[in-house]
Amino acid sequence: MHAFNFLAPARIREQYNTGITMMLDKGLGPRMVEDFLEIAGEHLDFVKFGWGIISLCDRDIIKEKIRIYRDYGVEAHPGGTLFEIAYIQGKLEEYFHEAEKLGFKYLEISDGSIDLPRQEKTRVIENTIDHGFKVISEVGKKDPRNDKIISLKERVEHVKHDLRAGAEKVLIEARESGQNIGVYDEKGNVKEDEVEYLIEHLPVEKLIWEAPQKNQQVYFILKIGPNANLGNIPPEDVISLESMRRGLRGDTLGKVKL
Repeated sequence: MHAFNFLAPARIREQYNTGITMMLDKGLGPRMVEDFLEIAGEHLDFVKFGWGIISLCDRDIIKEKIRIYRDYGVEAHPGGTLFEIAYIQGKLEEYFHEAEKLGFKYLEISDGSIDLPRQEKTRVIENTIDHGFKVISEVGKKDPRNDKIISLKERVEHVKHDLRAGAEKVLIEARESGQNIGVYDEKGNVKEDEVEYLIEHLPVEKLIWEAPQKNQQVYFILKIGPNANLGNIPPEDVISLESMRRGLRGDTLGKVKL
């Protein structure tokens, strides 16, 4: 099956926990998902259905996609925006019920576009867990102007509160672009001093860094190691990311220890 496997160093990871690759699904069809997973499924942990797009898709197709992903050991979850829509409409119970019927085991709880006080977010995370879901939370705002207001100290406190509330992992917001938000500047370059601060004050194994751009992926692999948790990976980059994790690409060749 793996004709050239002898050239690929093994990467030991604990699935869903270390070395996480979280892909962004922006509307792939079921057959595309199956074809993709035949090639890349073993290198993937989570898939986020972006934004609120599953509301625009046939629910049977969503159920089928969740099943296909899970058959390959990949857990799918809806993006935090869908939670935020349910929250502001006062329809959280309906949201939980529908998510269960669709087959989701993980839900993302975020406040990127809404105002969700810290204690209220804690209550929502605990409530989500009480409904039988595992939680991946997200810290950061989607509007760069609002995100820049959050100090590093506040960002650390937000992450700690989410973890204490029971979140399994915390996403560090960077959106689909990875530019001018979170730990990235207007060109998508990493603000290394900010990353250093977060690593120093938080359990790095609990963080998933949204890193849609190649230079960002390379940075975290070299900074944290091949088992850095990375999210918002485009489908076409899942295999190339794995090659960088294993030192099979010039950017990391001879620079990673497995």
